[in-house]
This record gives sequence, C-alpha cells and structure tokens, in this order.
Amino acid sequence: MSEDEFLDLSALEARITELKFRHRSLDAEVVALLEMGVSDQLKVARLKKEKLVLKDRIASLEDRRTPDIIA
Repeated sequence: MSEDEFLDLSALEARITELKFRHRSLDAEVVALLEMGVSDQLKVARLKKEKLVLKDRIASLEDRRTPDIIA
C-alpha cells in the first residue's frame, strides 16, 4: 500500500504541491543537462522516467481529490 492512500484533503493538497515541485525540478534538471550537451543519456533517461512516475502519482492524487459522481 502506498503512503498516499490515507491522506486527508489538506495533506493531499500538500502532497500534490510537493510532487509538482519535484516534477518541475526534474524538468529543469533535464533541460539543463540537454543544454549543456551532457552525453550521459542514461542519466537523462532515468530523470525522464522519474518525471513520468511523478506525473502518474500526481494524476492519481488529483483524481482522489475529485469525488466520483454517479449520474
């Protein structure tokens, strides 16, 4: 079970904000590495993969923030 499963709404918002900040930081790091011409493609690939994982977690938490409405 994930640590994110039992968060209340304010903690959920804080966690989303934290993950979005980390996602932006990774994006900036990837851009900086690519602009510097760093040839460590493995590191760039790892950072991009981590960004995708964060994006999925953010989307999952944002879905929990919005209640399901049965029409």
